[in-house]
Amino acid sequence: MTIRGEALAMSARNDIAPDTLSVELNEDGVVVEYNDGREVFYRGVPEKAEDRVIAAPAKDVHVLVTDPTETQGVLLYVNDLNTHDDILEDTGVGRIILDTGEEEEVFPGVTIRDSSMRVAVEADPETARGRVFVFVEDEMGERSYEIVDET
Repeated sequence: MTIRGEALAMSARNDIAPDTLSVELNEDGVVVEYNDGREVFYRGVPEKAEDRVIAAPAKDVHVLVTDPTETQGVLLYVNDLNTHDDILEDTGVGRIILDTGEEEEVFPGVTIRDSSMRVAVEADPETARGRVFVFVEDEMGERSYEIVDET
């Protein structure tokens, strides 16, 4: 990137494997406790989405997959270029960086694809053996989804 003739170096970000984190599902939303003791609260009851969620361009996408007890899970940031590696490692949150057109199965039954500036999360909750949540946000607001099997 060049601003006024000066080249700015973009800092590289790496894929980071997530740790298992404490999760609480309640009537107001989803709470995830980081390894460092802080918590993040995703507000609202997640909207049901059959098989996949496709986020609009320029949105932050976080994927949470719980274990069968729904008290633990793994949280993954998708294409996050803002959070430093050390912070993610301290919190236990993972990250995956995908180039346009790339896809990766990040957990059994959960695939993330980057296509045309949109992130798509596809999941088979039965294979994942837990619940699969997708949080899509930007400075204007946030939306929560739970991927469910087709009915």
